[in-house]
Amino acid sequence: MKLAIFSTLLATAAAFAPSKTVTSKTALAESQGDLEGLAKKCNPTIGFYDPLNLAQADFWGKGNEATIGFLRQSEIKHGRIAMFAFVGYIVQSNVVFPWSETLAGAAHPSPDLSPEAQWDAVPLGAKWQIFAVISALEVWDECGGGGAYPHYMNGRQPGKYPAFDLFRDNVHFVLDLYDPAGLNKKMTDETKERRLVAEINNGRLAMLGIFSFLAADKVEGSVPALSGIAIPYSGDPMNPFEGQFSYFS
Repeated sequence: MKLAIFSTLLATAAAFAPSKTVTSKTALAESQGDLEGLAKKCNPTIGFYDPLNLAQADFWGKGNEATIGFLRQSEIKHGRIAMFAFVGYIVQSNVVFPWSETLAGAAHPSPDLSPEAQWDAVPLGAKWQIFAVISALEVWDECGGGGAYPHYMNGRQPGKYPAFDLFRDNVHFVLDLYDPAGLNKKMTDETKERRLVAEINNGRLAMLGIFSFLAADKVEGSVPALSGIAIPYSGDPMNPFEGQFSYFS
């Protein structure tokens, strides 16, 4: 889990190259018809599945297209985090990093602990630092890179994280999250579309995968396929500050 959170600060599994323009031939769906077409590309067998009719909703009175933009942004972002978390869970279960975890020289938790228990062992100050950086990245996304890009509910392609041009030019040098070396600037629209479909499918699978790990560790036998792998965990995986901070104190 620590690796998953740390990875979000370095890169993102995006299928889009940041651009000053807001139009794109591979822009995500803006209508239910577009969603249905994308769903067929992602999984021809299941196709479009929306039992709660969210694609027809109107969130906060912003209109249906803005609502779909919000939903697509949410799915892509959570899919990316789930991919990081899934890989991070596997790494944390098998690897101890050779460097110190803290400036005081404390070592990283042992892989004999479950990844959830390893996270519990992280000092409170370190957790606040991690969440502070993640919060800053979220604010940068929501404000469109300081106004350089429109909001994803108002024209920006969902999933396209803003570049750090404004911050880099006025505050401090920092690499962009996606394609920091600029290697994908010449990517064709066909390649972008293919990678978009692959990313959505991988994100959906990763969301199922990481919650399977969490469920198997918390409730013995809940995921039969992981019965021989799961490490029992008695804590609350939904409380990142368990034993260190109370929401109600």
